[in-house]
Amino acid sequence: MKQTDQYILGIETSCDETAAAIIKNGREIVANVVASQIESHKRFGGVVPEIASRHHVEQLTIVFEEAMKQSKLGFEDISAIAVTEGPGLVGALLTGINAAKALAFSQGIPLIGVHHIAGHIYANRLITELEFPLLALVVSGGHTELVYMKDHASFEVIGETLDDAAGEAYDKVARTLGLPYPGGPHIDRLAHEGEPNIDLPRAWLGEGSFDFSFSGLKSAVINTLHNAKQKGIEFEAKDVAASFQASVIDVLVTKTAQAVDKYEVKQLLLAGGVAANRGLRKALEERFSSRENLQLCIPPLSLCTDNAAMIAAAGSVLFEKGIRSDLALNANPGLELSSY
Repeated sequence: MKQTDQYILGIETSCDETAAAIIKNGREIVANVVASQIESHKRFGGVVPEIASRHHVEQLTIVFEEAMKQSKLGFEDISAIAVTEGPGLVGALLTGINAAKALAFSQGIPLIGVHHIAGHIYANRLITELEFPLLALVVSGGHTELVYMKDHASFEVIGETLDDAAGEAYDKVARTLGLPYPGGPHIDRLAHEGEPNIDLPRAWLGEGSFDFSFSGLKSAVINTLHNAKQKGIEFEAKDVAASFQASVIDVLVTKTAQAVDKYEVKQLLLAGGVAANRGLRKALEERFSSRENLQLCIPPLSLCTDNAAMIAAAGSVLFEKGIRSDLALNANPGLELSSY
């Protein structure tokens, strides 16, 4: 092991995954451990914050020790500890932050608070080096954003959701169709079996707008199904899923293409939990993979959902910039994505 090697320990507990990871030199995954809570929350149809926090308390030590075991490293090798500061569920965030602060204090290791969305964006750096300027399409359960980056840790949100995020709309439509939580994967699966033969709206929000809105689409699906039921008309669930997904993807890809053209970026990154959606991945590849002077980066499924490798990757950049947090670091559930 070279003395110059940098090892960042990442901790992620923003929602319902308890995760710890170690990243070498900002780009190489040495260990990446995730404990999912989906089975615990499935019966409630969504994440229950108190249950999530309790599971984090139970799992944190286990995932952390497993990550250290896989890495074969000691505390003396760890350059810094990066932990999700926000946004997220306040109780869930606090479990990870307090664990990170305890480790940082007891071992004399620098502490770095990381924005959750910055982590999702930097998951792509674990696949390929970032080239600037770039555009990131972030699509998750709580966020739908277009982020322009001129350099490392430089974030400009040029478009964001005004109401429901795409992932949130997926879950609500899935619930209406009687599908289990989380709804996104089930809608995606059904969409590939059905036909988009139901006319559903696209919210463009005016010429030149990069913002998103999916609340109207969600309501349109619910109203369409309720009206059809009253008239004795039955729609195939797979056709509803296909029509809904076609509307979401059309808006996401079209607005992203407009932003790519306006900002003349070198890379387009896909990030967030909905980045695992097969329909979205395929649509982006069809639209952008053949473009000259533009590299499309889509992370593997393991790096789309919440994980600590992405937090460590983002933390590595902040570490190199000299960014540090003190032991007063606190959970910030409404943390804004800002530049450093």
